[in-house]
Amino acid sequence: MTIKSLLCALPLLGLGWISVLLAVALISDAAPAYVVVFPKEGFVEALPNGVALIGSSSMSITLKSTTPQFAMSLYKHGAWLVLPAGLPGCLPLPKSVTSP
Repeated sequence: MTIKSLLCALPLLGLGWISVLLAVALISDAAPAYVVVFPKEGFVEALPNGVALIGSSSMSITLKSTTPQFAMSLYKHGAWLVLPAGLPGCLPLPKSVTSP
């Protein structure tokens, strides 16, 4: 693999990964929380009742709610990019980690 093809493949890999995360956020309610990347000013104040702010940074906020289709409602409130947070991943955790 040449450097040129690698430089083309890496951004495509990143876009594919973000696309899968977007699909998971919009199709299922499996994520325990969602990260809103680059929220606009006043975004948190405009959210409905029942939404918990569980983390924040200069570029994102993490929100949690039991509302069905929560990710879609974040887009309706003006979110630019919503990604799932807290999913365990594709592989199950080993029994030594999950059992006390």
